[in-house]
Amino acid sequence: MSPHNDAPSPAGSFTQSFHSLSFRPMASSTLRVASSNANSIYSDSVLNESQYSSSYSSTSMDPEDHASRPLTQGVYVPTVCFFDPVTEDLDTATIASHAVRLAKAGVTGLTTQGSNGEAVHLSHSERQTVTSTTRSALTGAGFPNMPILVGCGAQSVRETVQLCREAYAAGGDYALVLPPSYYAPLFAPSSASIFEFFNSVADQSPIPLVIYNYPGAVSGMDLSSDVIIQLAAHPNIVGVKLTCGNTGKLNRIVAATKSAKPQSYNTPAFLVLGGSADFTLQSLVGGGHGILAGLANIAPKSCIELIRLYKAGKVAEAQAMQEIVARGDWAAIQGGIVSTKAGMESWLGYGGFARSPLPRPTSDESSKWKEGFRELVALEKSL
Repeated sequence: MSPHNDAPSPAGSFTQSFHSLSFRPMASSTLRVASSNANSIYSDSVLNESQYSSSYSSTSMDPEDHASRPLTQGVYVPTVCFFDPVTEDLDTATIASHAVRLAKAGVTGLTTQGSNGEAVHLSHSERQTVTSTTRSALTGAGFPNMPILVGCGAQSVRETVQLCREAYAAGGDYALVLPPSYYAPLFAPSSASIFEFFNSVADQSPIPLVIYNYPGAVSGMDLSSDVIIQLAAHPNIVGVKLTCGNTGKLNRIVAATKSAKPQSYNTPAFLVLGGSADFTLQSLVGGGHGILAGLANIAPKSCIELIRLYKAGKVAEAQAMQEIVARGDWAAIQGGIVSTKAGMESWLGYGGFARSPLPRPTSDESSKWKEGFRELVALEKSL
């Protein structure tokens, strides 16, 4: 799936009669704080991890692994997940080395189990392994303070909360959560079911939530700025990733949330990120705080430099670099994780293939994707 269309979000997208519903914390609105006891993270819940994975381990990370890692402005990368080319088992060595490569390039944070991380192809225990491997690799390489966002979207409140708790146990700091969509035609009007979902999950999650607005992944459901602003009032919802490509929406959210919560230098009250590298500059002009973009798996330095140029007031140079980044991102948008992995394999020497049933590119297709990233890779190598 491509991250966004070339058109803005459709008018009236999931916001009917929004103003008729005011924010109201759930009755059980006390946020749960996990104990440092290895197993106590699940002790106050009827949820049982065995329902989801017979191999899941409830052993939590050490308390210091959950030190405060604030979400600051910059480039966040939804990391690719790597598999053995024959067995399709997780390739933890490459998962670890890729995370370290990105950290050394200077990115602000990483995301596991995003769309680029093939979350829908992973079991609960595999998700745990990817996140814990990433955290251990970062700590071992001297990046213990780098935040990790973890994709935790599911169709029910129950399983989404379970994923948030598992993410916490594996060393994740924030949960990136898509809205549920399978039963969307049955949802209550005025976005009530969406409010109920996010507020209920936020009430119970041991880590803060970042809303993931990606219409292409949820049957076209596109959360409006009104809905996102309303959800931002919850103390455990701290940001949004906008893969819808709607910079007008981004600007409205930034304007409405900039003073809603405590903030410090370089740490926004509510983090608003563009969800694709091809509108990085546009996001910054609109007041956005950076990007969470799959293209940074291939060209992290280019994404970082683009933001640096804009902040330094070198707008013309930033525009020129944005053109190169946008052309490179078009290959990633057209081919999704298939072309991204093909580009990595061609230019970085690793990447492999997506899990079945996603197709493995033919030699002609691999050549096409390689060419699509050529200009961008040349820029990356020059930095």
